[in-house]
Amino acid sequence: MKSNELTPVILCGGSGTRLWPLSRESYPKQFLVLEGDGWSMLQKTVRRLNGLGPEVPRAPAPMVVCNAEHRFIAAQQLTEAGVYPACLLLEPAGRNTAPALTLAALQAVKQAVDGDDPVLLVMPADHVVTDEAAFVQAVATAWRAARGDVIVTFGIVADRPETGYGYIRRGQPQGNGVLAVDGFTEKPNAKLARDYIDSGDYFWNSGLFAVRASVWLQAIGRYRADILQACQQAMAAATVDMDFVRPAEQDFVDCPAESIDYAVMERLPADTTFPIRACVLPLQAGWSDLGAWDALWDVLPHDGAGNAAVGDTISLQSRDSLLLSSGRLVAGVGLDHLVVVETSDAVLVADMRQTQTVKQIVSDLKLRGQALADTHRKVVRPWGWYDRIDSGERFQVKRIVVNPGASLSLQMHHHRAEHWIVVKGTAEVTNGDQVLLLSENESTFIPLGRVHRLANPGKLPLEIIEVQSGNYLGEDDIVRFDAGRAG
Repeated sequence: MKSNELTPVILCGGSGTRLWPLSRESYPKQFLVLEGDGWSMLQKTVRRLNGLGPEVPRAPAPMVVCNAEHRFIAAQQLTEAGVYPACLLLEPAGRNTAPALTLAALQAVKQAVDGDDPVLLVMPADHVVTDEAAFVQAVATAWRAARGDVIVTFGIVADRPETGYGYIRRGQPQGNGVLAVDGFTEKPNAKLARDYIDSGDYFWNSGLFAVRASVWLQAIGRYRADILQACQQAMAAATVDMDFVRPAEQDFVDCPAESIDYAVMERLPADTTFPIRACVLPLQAGWSDLGAWDALWDVLPHDGAGNAAVGDTISLQSRDSLLLSSGRLVAGVGLDHLVVVETSDAVLVADMRQTQTVKQIVSDLKLRGQALADTHRKVVRPWGWYDRIDSGERFQVKRIVVNPGASLSLQMHHHRAEHWIVVKGTAEVTNGDQVLLLSENESTFIPLGRVHRLANPGKLPLEIIEVQSGNYLGEDDIVRFDAGRAG
């Protein structure tokens, strides 16, 4: 008999533009630490199931679907959390949740042991759950129901009218702790949302699902055969690189973009000829999708005046406000329903009731061609990270940290020279024909046009200060002679 092993599928796409300037496309919100426990949202998501009991057979590792550009960030954070995924499915481009789940279902069927038909627990990586015990109990219930021909969606027991969420209308009990789904409504107006809450017949739509891999493939094939076909072609030509599974780029780029709800879930209640049904499991576990700054304020601890704070902050004579510091002190006086967010290169000040509009700032920055829409001053790389400390006419200063055992590519620049000063650790420097070992307070100069490489042979992080000078300092002034590192 098939065990229908529970396989977590973490959907790790999305850009989180409404949490700008902290969340940006190169380092979106699912990788951010937004609370004081030190774990990112992705790490919390994969750790959330640790309390599952032995009655639910569970895959030894989750599957993670993420953008190819974020693969090293995701891999590093999972390792830090003590999680080694069964695979990281790398999307060449964002195509929303239905294609992402289809990729995962195809991969799950391929790697299933002894022909098992795993139950996929679909969890976006950017949700908050404060009552993990209640969540784990709900997962066990959903797993039992999803062993049948149903797609279980988790319906959040709503405690207020909310116009930013979709709603699920409950139907009759179906056994196994779930209810039939009678219909969906997308983001109602304030009056309708109040009517829904008062009726007691509606849940918030969470975007969490439990479904057997084969059931999902049947459903997506019935309603969106074009999505299934594109994903099948992309996976048939996929390549494998360590734990990375790379669907064929052009096949996946040609796939239509669609959400799980629009592609399948909203069609199921009216399709009486299809044996697969949509069911909803009520969930009351302190859930939030953390879509905007007001949602973060809502889940953080508040002082007596309703203020929430992250980082180095002071507030006086303020109420119902959020202050967040990434480094510098943020001081607020006389604030009322305001959000103040500080990063190294931008500051946001917004009315708490207008936080959904923050994504418009990102759109405006893109129209202006400003990199602040996409990248932070600190940039993560496979080998470590760098931070642009200062820049001006014909110079740029970076702080560079290289992970133990890591190496940058062998490279040279046409338009700039570089001066490296070791601040911490030991650097192995290829400088033309020379290979040098530099310790703290030692330095080397790399003239324009000279082939060079930086590596960390030690067991501790290497930290250097790099001073660039030249007539062009763009990141595209790099000629690489070998990879020098994975990816």
